[in-house]
Amino acid sequence: MKRIHVLFSGAVQGVGFRFTCRDIAEALGNISGTVENLLDRRVELVAEGEEENLVEFLRKITEYFGRNIRDKKIEWENATHEFKGFTIK
Repeated sequence: MKRIHVLFSGAVQGVGFRFTCRDIAEALGNISGTVENLLDRRVELVAEGEEENLVEFLRKITEYFGRNIRDKKIEWENATHEFKGFTIK
C-alpha cells in the first residue's frame, strides 16, 4: 500500500474537481483518502491504495481535467491506513 499527496494548481476550483476525484476513486475501488480546496486556490489530494491503482487514479484525473491543471506536485509515501473511504473536505 502506498500514499500520494498531490497539490494541483490551475483552474481546479469550481469545476467539480473534488466531486470527480471522489467519483473516480469510488469507481476504481480500493482507494481511500480525501480531497479539499485550499485558500490559495490549489486543491490538495491525499489518497492511499495499491500503487497501480493510484497511478490509474492520477491518470484518470489528469485525463479528465487536463486543460484545467497547470501543475501538480506529487509526493509518494508509505500508507498510514488512516482513511475510511474517500471524502471531500
